[in-house]
Amino acid sequence: MTPLGRTVRMFLVDGSSKGVVTAEIMNWSGHALSAPRERLPEVLKRQEAKRTGVYILFGDPLDASGRREVYVGESDDVGKRLSQHNKDDDKDFFETFCLLTSKDQNLTKAHARYLENRITDVARRAGRAEILNRTEPTQGVLPESDVSDMEFFLSQVEIILPVLGYDVLRPSATTRLSEATSRDAAGPSNEMAGSPAALELRLRAVQRGMEADAVLMDGEVVVRAGSTADAHADHASNPVETLRDALVADGSLAPDPATNGKLLLFTRDVAFSSPSQAAAVIYARNANGRTAWRLKEGGQTLKDYQVSLTEAVE
Repeated sequence: MTPLGRTVRMFLVDGSSKGVVTAEIMNWSGHALSAPRERLPEVLKRQEAKRTGVYILFGDPLDASGRREVYVGESDDVGKRLSQHNKDDDKDFFETFCLLTSKDQNLTKAHARYLENRITDVARRAGRAEILNRTEPTQGVLPESDVSDMEFFLSQVEIILPVLGYDVLRPSATTRLSEATSRDAAGPSNEMAGSPAALELRLRAVQRGMEADAVLMDGEVVVRAGSTADAHADHASNPVETLRDALVADGSLAPDPATNGKLLLFTRDVAFSSPSQAAAVIYARNANGRTAWRLKEGGQTLKDYQVSLTEAVE
């Protein structure tokens, strides 16, 4: 069944996409407001800032994967709490923020606590954020009907945040593959079969001995554990040097003992924002991912496969 479309209404308060932005979804009582930190004074003057709700503080992306620091909180007066955080040295990390309130003002303190807990949990499991909450927010106790309402509220938040530019609640491709593997002992290939947005890929560089397997899902490429990459970045152009260094530092890339240090080994599945970014990390230089990666079945380059799909439509 084809998923139903949704209408998201966005309003640029001062005409700039980088300023104060509000967002609503048809038939949803919720309201979202996003703004950079320097616009906090004018946000505090707005009615939304005086309501009960949840707020999310966002740091800048930590690396090329888009992972960022996030803090989730709730308050009877979200603006007042944000003003307090603005003075707090521990909250110097955040550069933008988002307020989640209700247009009909029916959100209570108990509702906000429930949403704070659920948003924190979803963000942590999604794998796209470093949650800075020192303690796990308590969920509290709500009537069954209220829990159902708040879960619907959360489902709309999961839709609206990516539209505002925040992917922290959207499961990463690595997380989705891990969940698919747990559901199906045979691995994710059965789930992905026939889907143009989920392809099993392979990269082979015979002369250098590198071999890598990956999955392309919704624009992200997950390089599978056990794949190898060049250990020596001896090219003048290495656009992913910082990302490679971070992967080595956290142990995701480690010297492959079978190659006497000539290659690096992926010790876990690693998600990249594009086929070219993944290929560049493997080659330690600029690389065209559309030609470097080939379909695991059939051997077509990713470029040829994508061209064939558009030609079929034409």
